[in-house]
Amino acid sequence: MAKTGTTTQGLRAAIERSGYYPALVAEAVQAAVGGEPVVSYLVHQETTFDANEVRRHVTVLVLTGTRFIVSHTDEQAADATSPSPYATTSTESVKLGRISSVVLSRVVANPESYTPGQLPREVVLTIGWGAVARLDLEPASCGDPNCEADHGYTGSSTADDLSLRVSEAGDGPDSVRETLTFAQALSEATAATTSAR
Repeated sequence: MAKTGTTTQGLRAAIERSGYYPALVAEAVQAAVGGEPVVSYLVHQETTFDANEVRRHVTVLVLTGTRFIVSHTDEQAADATSPSPYATTSTESVKLGRISSVVLSRVVANPESYTPGQLPREVVLTIGWGAVARLDLEPASCGDPNCEADHGYTGSSTADDLSLRVSEAGDGPDSVRETLTFAQALSEATAATTSAR
């Protein structure tokens, strides 16, 4: 990344520290950010176990003055479509005005002795902008146990475009702190966008 601002340099350093194909990830993120200054960012690497394979992937979230950018990179083993291992990188750029929800769930140990500023042991950041929605449907009823009429279905729709879980045990306290900081910056940016309408 060619920018010289501390936040952009910090983003590049965080991508390098993740050690997960940093040149590939940094190029994809830079192309999506373009010339905009970076306001806040979060780099989250996760390792998953799939049968007898270990898979890694990294998610980079970037907040600019006008957009929320998501970059996700996965690695894949050689398969029928490719004789050698490969990685897939995707980026999505979302205007801040499209973000409909920023949900931050905190898990705190011993809540009876919680003190303000205490770090949660786990956080889940869920961001919705309408690209993906989950529908939960169930048969509707009228409450009459003897009724055999078809009342159709009832349900709910939940925006669930991105969900990121970060824990102190798995990712370290700095990652939890960085997630809290990013979530606050994104919440403030979307609130400012909403009030400007």
